[in-house]
Amino acid sequence: MDIRLTNSKTRSKEVFAPLDPQNVRMYVCGPTVYDRAHLGNARPAIVFDVLARLLRHHYGADHVTYVRNFTDVDDKINARAAEAGRSIGEITAETTQWYLDDMGAVGVLEPDHMPRATAYIGEMVAMIEELIARDHAYAAEGHVLFAVDSWKGGYGRLSGRSVDDMIAGARVEVAPYKRNPMDFVLWKPSDPDVPGWESPWGRGRPGWHIECSAMSKALLGDVFDIHGGGNDLLFPHHENEIAQSCCANGTDQMAQVWLHNEMLQVEGKKMSKSLGNFFTVRDLLEQGVPGEVIRFVMLSMHYRKPMDWTAEKARDAEKTLREWRGLLTGVAPSQPDKDLVTAAVADDLNTSWAITNLRQMAKTLKHVQYHQHDQTAPLTQSAEVVEAEFLASARLLGLLEEDFGGWMDGPIIDLSSYTARMVTAREEAMKTKDFSGVDAMKQALIAAGVEVRMSKAGVELVPGPGFDAAKLEQI
Repeated sequence: MDIRLTNSKTRSKEVFAPLDPQNVRMYVCGPTVYDRAHLGNARPAIVFDVLARLLRHHYGADHVTYVRNFTDVDDKINARAAEAGRSIGEITAETTQWYLDDMGAVGVLEPDHMPRATAYIGEMVAMIEELIARDHAYAAEGHVLFAVDSWKGGYGRLSGRSVDDMIAGARVEVAPYKRNPMDFVLWKPSDPDVPGWESPWGRGRPGWHIECSAMSKALLGDVFDIHGGGNDLLFPHHENEIAQSCCANGTDQMAQVWLHNEMLQVEGKKMSKSLGNFFTVRDLLEQGVPGEVIRFVMLSMHYRKPMDWTAEKARDAEKTLREWRGLLTGVAPSQPDKDLVTAAVADDLNTSWAITNLRQMAKTLKHVQYHQHDQTAPLTQSAEVVEAEFLASARLLGLLEEDFGGWMDGPIIDLSSYTARMVTAREEAMKTKDFSGVDAMKQALIAAGVEVRMSKAGVELVPGPGFDAAKLEQI
């Protein structure tokens, strides 16, 4: 099975061929930790978590290294600390843990490495010194800036822009110490009341872009396989990373494949505090939206398309997950012979298609569970086999994990026995023309929060939002 990914650098879908299949390396830009993660922050975390799961599934867990950083030195952090009257260290420690807790709540596994920028200042200074030595950077008034003209042939390849065009339409900081309007900061001076480190250019702190170049080099090498993040980072952040890394390391690339996820909307509109539709992951969790539901909704749309979060999608996701978990009581996963879900994820992380395949697998499973009670209907697969394959496929997406279902009220009860009873009662009623027993059982199931769907094809029971296991057990 080939893995195909849409490379932002080439603007095409390519077969992924790692530099070393025994050491597959991925770096993803993480958060700046000054506040709670908003819902949009969860999308790249979930998208690249799925990619990491796929890579480990395909190459082996011991052959994949996944790095996601924390930016813990930034002017927003400084402002938040001053506003709260707390130390910067307190703010970043607290907000880093908030991020880990909230991403864990939506099923995101922790990467192999989670470097903090402040732990790699020495590596950043060394890289800046190398850029100056190679005439790709210059010091001016306590700042060090990258000289875009020094790499004019390479700068802009990721975003598809020429330096001249960018200068013509530039909206960048105008400063007297810049040789070129497009030159960007590698190091800047620090006042006494903000974080700073000693350097050859005086006490100061790194620019944002140099952080990821230094951390990825330290942990993954000069050139690695995949670099990811939201498409808002494509320019200038990722463009600047490439320039710094290639010029400092003497390479023609930083990463082989660049992946970017699209942004998130809420009810069809850009998330904004002014529109009143801005909320954090923690806001949703505290409102009773389960983390698994948030994850399901995020994965229901392809990562390269805008994600529209709606209350209706959340309700549908909860209903679907309740149904699926109800089908899989006491099941252990087993890799399917023909895994359509893995094939979908391997095709440019097409999680939308993967969930469509899971829905079809659920229908097959319900059919098998229903007919295994009817000895006259031969089956090509046992319910146990279908259940195990379905569960393994769902877990590749990080869904239906054993420790991820605590949001469901009470124990998860297998509805197949109730389905069989309803089928038997219905068949008897068809013979006697007395449907009172069927109606009574139907009303009891509805009272227990179970949706009853009857058609010529059979009977289907689905746990609804008001599912009550205690009432169900009394039927």
